[in-house]
Amino acid sequence: MLLNFEWFRTFKTIYETGSLTATAQALYVSQPGVSLHLNSLESYVGYKLFDRTARKMVPTEKAKVLYNYILEAVNRLEDAEVHFHKTSEANKSNICIGMCLETFQFTLEQYISTLPFNINIKFGEYPDMQHDLDNGLLDLIITPQKGNQTNLEYIPFSKERIVLVAGGKQDTKELKALIKAGNMQDLENWLKEQIWYTTAADMEIMRKFWYQNFNKHPDFRPNYIVPNKCSIVRCLSDGKGFAVIPDFLCRHELDAGKLKLAWIGNKVMENTLYFGKRKKTMYGKEIGMIEALFMEQAAAFSNSDAESALV
Repeated sequence: MLLNFEWFRTFKTIYETGSLTATAQALYVSQPGVSLHLNSLESYVGYKLFDRTARKMVPTEKAKVLYNYILEAVNRLEDAEVHFHKTSEANKSNICIGMCLETFQFTLEQYISTLPFNINIKFGEYPDMQHDLDNGLLDLIITPQKGNQTNLEYIPFSKERIVLVAGGKQDTKELKALIKAGNMQDLENWLKEQIWYTTAADMEIMRKFWYQNFNKHPDFRPNYIVPNKCSIVRCLSDGKGFAVIPDFLCRHELDAGKLKLAWIGNKVMENTLYFGKRKKTMYGKEIGMIEALFMEQAAAFSNSDAESALV
């Protein structure tokens, strides 16, 4: 286990305030996050640091020794942080958000500089985000997966439709004819002969789309496995080939004719997107502003006639 400076900062503040709640308010973090820092430090040093009473966190004798030993060093590091961080604003909240990279790039990235608080973005797997949210390391997550943690709530705000898209220069006349004729075997065979793009993480999405429409798993390997969905969009723009991706990630390219909406499938494949957050949070106002940005874009996209790009 690696030692984290934030554990010492949290320990020092608990020692001086005698309260987890006051520490959370002083450091602009959640109370579960404060508890996690303290538990991590206690695990690292190997002994209990506070006795928890109904009114106060009472330091143990070993905590008193540790406090006196680290006090000067922590104070100096905090002074250095303030002195050398030009953009430091003590009264700004720090909000930690978890989402996938593509959701951030296509939805939130353009608004970052306009928000009146600091934001830390974490990318990763959705179960890990849920765990970090429950433990106070994240304040909000954007996720298609709901967890069962009693401390968390999931509020649906949008749907993403998984579709087959083609490059802007891809000839899709035969594809259109096969879809219209309902000849699924010939349609499957034709698609298997085309150029395909995917990512390592999105192979499961492609398999689900294929199984839902052809009642079997794809038995071919995509030609190009690229780093992320943004790469797929860039590679296909004004090019040739196919990919299975969420439609909201390429709405601008579809509108501009750089990509074509080739097929929504015989059975529409959709995921519900949720705001995941703790039921009790000190950042309700900030989280509300972020949620409003996502809902505004979700509404704008749902009102656009995306199917008009169907070739």
